[in-house]
Amino acid sequence: MNGKGQELYREARKLIPGGTQLLSKRPEMFLPEHWPSYYSRAQGVETWDLDGKKYLDMSYCGLGSCVLGFADPDVDDAVRSAISKGTMATLNCPEEVELAEVLCSLHPWASMVRFARTGGEAMTMAVRLARAATRRDRIAFCGYHGWHDWYLAANLREEDALAGHLLAGLEPAGLPQGLSGTALPFRYNEIEELEAIVEKNAGELAAIVMEPVRSAEPESGFLERVRQIATDVGAVLIFDEITSGWRLNPGGAHLGYSTTPDVAVFAKAISNGYAMAAVIGVRNVMEAAQGSFISSTYWTERIGPTAALATIRKFERHKVSDHLIRIGKQVQQVWSHAANRTGLKMSVSGIPPLGHFAFRHENAQAMRTLFTQRMLERNILATNSFYATYAHTDEHVRQYAEAVDDVLEEIAAADAEGTVEQLLVGPIAHEGFQRLA
Repeated sequence: MNGKGQELYREARKLIPGGTQLLSKRPEMFLPEHWPSYYSRAQGVETWDLDGKKYLDMSYCGLGSCVLGFADPDVDDAVRSAISKGTMATLNCPEEVELAEVLCSLHPWASMVRFARTGGEAMTMAVRLARAATRRDRIAFCGYHGWHDWYLAANLREEDALAGHLLAGLEPAGLPQGLSGTALPFRYNEIEELEAIVEKNAGELAAIVMEPVRSAEPESGFLERVRQIATDVGAVLIFDEITSGWRLNPGGAHLGYSTTPDVAVFAKAISNGYAMAAVIGVRNVMEAAQGSFISSTYWTERIGPTAALATIRKFERHKVSDHLIRIGKQVQQVWSHAANRTGLKMSVSGIPPLGHFAFRHENAQAMRTLFTQRMLERNILATNSFYATYAHTDEHVRQYAEAVDDVLEEIAAADAEGTVEQLLVGPIAHEGFQRLA
């Protein structure tokens, strides 16, 4: 399994700290020393590596950014048209006004919009707006929300406060110590943890930041209680829809629940792989931007809004969310049926378009690594997560199911014999953040 991609990654680690720009794309997170690492081209749900080998992507599909599939022709055509007219000028592009109107139309509770180009910076903008609007500092949050100072500050007070929020092992190196105590974590569906934070920090809480849904559905009354708490203490309720948005409906996942935030943040799937992010919100919070400084040259380029408009139009025209839910349910059933058949202890979670499974064995991470290894041998990119796209078909699921059945049967036999680790061609995949030598 060694080729040009593995060779290039070895060179990259000498030139790029951490080897890649995104932790979730490090080969060590999948199959250390043997993951293809780089692509030459991608189309639909297929990816070609640097050696010209083709893979079916049944994993993250661009980390959830390509909700329509790679190189969607309608979105790419719109972008090519924008490029031909010039992507940057001294004047502003009109597409940003059109996109703002579309987003407010889809989310009638929102009155104003600001744009960025990545999810992490958009979340930082949202937190800045909340602090500016409330003149307070502290943020209560649950879940993962990016790499910026406001979020990593949680680990200044407690060494691994973020371990239960997707990533363990994050050190707050480079963060001002003065941010200690400003980011306060609570767990999803654990309303008493948020209530305890509020009891100690009510008059200092600027915002409550969370995803409306991700790995689990909200328990009855949970989101409503969070909304009431935010209202009672005068905190801004921010829904991070960077991952959940555009999966369950055209817009934010929160539209399917009975709770509206004060601010919602979108990125990833809003523009099908092109850099784009949006912060939408109620007027009194959004206008706080006028009393702060939030500005960037490349937030004014034309490609991002153009791609977002084309993506949203196709999403609505083809009822993409219905397809994502249907395909996602099929894949979750594949996992559940294979687990039942093989006797492996596995849990399946996540909303249908963003499914996950986990081995419930002591050597779970070795099992997951072997799963990725054996699927790769069958020319399928796979891990323990699946992000559905509009380009996935029933035939893709059938092909995937056949491979999953075979691989899980082999893993079950290896586990019974105690040989899972011996079957690995390299080290066990990393969990969370680990520094690379």
